[in-house]
Amino acid sequence: MALALGLDVSGSVDNAENRLQLDGLAAALEHPETQSALFGTPGTTVALAVYQWGAPDQQDVLIDWTQITGQSQLAHVVGRLRSTDSRFVDPYTGLGAALVFGANMLAEREDCWKHTLDISGDGPSNAGPPPDSVTLTARPRVTVNALVINPTGRDNVTKDLTHTRTLLDHYRTDVVRGPGAFVETAQDFDDFEDAMIRKLRRELRPLALSQLRASR
Repeated sequence: MALALGLDVSGSVDNAENRLQLDGLAAALEHPETQSALFGTPGTTVALAVYQWGAPDQQDVLIDWTQITGQSQLAHVVGRLRSTDSRFVDPYTGLGAALVFGANMLAEREDCWKHTLDISGDGPSNAGPPPDSVTLTARPRVTVNALVINPTGRDNVTKDLTHTRTLLDHYRTDVVRGPGAFVETAQDFDDFEDAMIRKLRRELRPLALSQLRASR
């Protein structure tokens, strides 16, 4: 399974929020339920990559593809997340470009049986190609899931939500796609860690089911 996680570090995300996001992902990867899914059956592994995104021309690979085969690889990923504080300051949010970037990363992992793109964001797309216009079908079949921060969009009432009422509607309508796609929500960045745990647990469920079938 190939899992690419795209973190929103555009200008709407301040330093404290960025820290909560990075540390929250690190803690979610260390959570016992996540580790159980990652390491439950020898020989069944996840290839993991993490990138940051902002404006349409701003994407940065924070952690390149890492095969999570044991605690040492997981510790490397977690350590990298906790030691960085990089983010973009451009106020624009290029969600469509972020989808294309993540899908292109997943195309590098043709050896994997499932390709999942995990996009986190706290604001609507407002620059570059609209996310609903982006076509990912030319690449391996990608499921795009989302973690929406501030899903009611209370801070986005004056922003373009592409004819949807809330940020959650925007992501459900224009962003997520593919087999079993879903949206998880965090009420704010303080809730990011718990929301990421829930999302990883659900994303890794196919891996757990394949382990169950293999044991029968």
